[in-house]
Amino acid sequence: MASAQETVQKLIEPIDVRINGDRPFDIQVHNEKFYRRVLAQGYLGLGESYMDGWWDCKQLDEMIARVVRGYLEEQVGVGLKDMWVTFLSKIINMQQGRRAFKVGRQHYDVGNDLYTRMLDSRMVYTCGYWKNAKTLDEAQEAKLDLVCRKIGLQPGMSVLDLGCGWGSFAKYAAEKYGAKVTGLTVSKDQVELGNRRCSGLPAELVFQDYRSVKGTYDRVVSIGLLEHVGYKNYGEYMDVVKRTLKDDGIGFIHCIGNSNSSSSSSNAWTNKYIFPNSMLPSLSQISRAMEGQFVLEDLHNIGEHYDPTLMAWYRNFEAAWPELRDKYGDRFYRMWRFYLLSSAGGFRGRNIQLWQIVFTKRGRPQPECRFS
Repeated sequence: MASAQETVQKLIEPIDVRINGDRPFDIQVHNEKFYRRVLAQGYLGLGESYMDGWWDCKQLDEMIARVVRGYLEEQVGVGLKDMWVTFLSKIINMQQGRRAFKVGRQHYDVGNDLYTRMLDSRMVYTCGYWKNAKTLDEAQEAKLDLVCRKIGLQPGMSVLDLGCGWGSFAKYAAEKYGAKVTGLTVSKDQVELGNRRCSGLPAELVFQDYRSVKGTYDRVVSIGLLEHVGYKNYGEYMDVVKRTLKDDGIGFIHCIGNSNSSSSSSNAWTNKYIFPNSMLPSLSQISRAMEGQFVLEDLHNIGEHYDPTLMAWYRNFEAAWPELRDKYGDRFYRMWRFYLLSSAGGFRGRNIQLWQIVFTKRGRPQPECRFS
């Protein structure tokens, strides 16, 4: 019977990654227990053993991209904790009620000092648009402007921003297009800093779950929210948009999506350490929730733009780490490095996508918007 090390070596041979090789995307193993842990626990074991210092990889992003392209996750299978997360997501609404605020406390409230150093000057925590951009600031402004053009934003329009982050879109839409924006987030830190950044503009951020919002708006957008909504709640999400969107309005979704299959949860490592109770929707899940309510006007995949965005965040994080080390500690560093670089590898390997979806209510004339 092959040993755990021999099994792992055989698995990674087709993707041209070596154990203790001399190339930057080769894995350097420091603890022999690594092999059995990965085989038994899958992605959770891979991530936790990296956090524990059991292995290293200089170019972790490229190693993960090769793992994705070689479908190694399917060959290794899932661990018990992955199966437990999936089981819970089937019987419990993991994003309902107070659970919806957990990701705010655990992830978005981890520290504004971290995010101000990692992100661009507008603090956009979603995919940039690098078509004609050379810097992260340029890519994020291009993305924000692309959203405004896709929804045909005009001065004086009212906009509901579901999942507003630190108010980057709200501030941009108010400054550049003269819109009046109400943003909702489940992060107290985002509300506090975001409202200071939007001071003097017709833009307000509110600490509130999207389901309890009232009023009607000319435009309803969500940029990075649907990943936290959960498959049990896509129908309710669409009901909220329908209720708050004026009959002649335009809706917009910007979200990371699972291009390979429909799921009910994220992997156990991401769920435990980064985005609790999150999951990536598939197009079929989104379209089923839209059926009978909305007309799809435009679908745009800009997933290739997330790789350079994540790598820019990683470079900023590395540059700022000497200032952050004392507060966050070395284990956080390894966790955050694995998060950013493995995410970049996932997009580079085309396992996940970034979709922008423009839609309207039934019966409305097709809008004259610029979709590129």
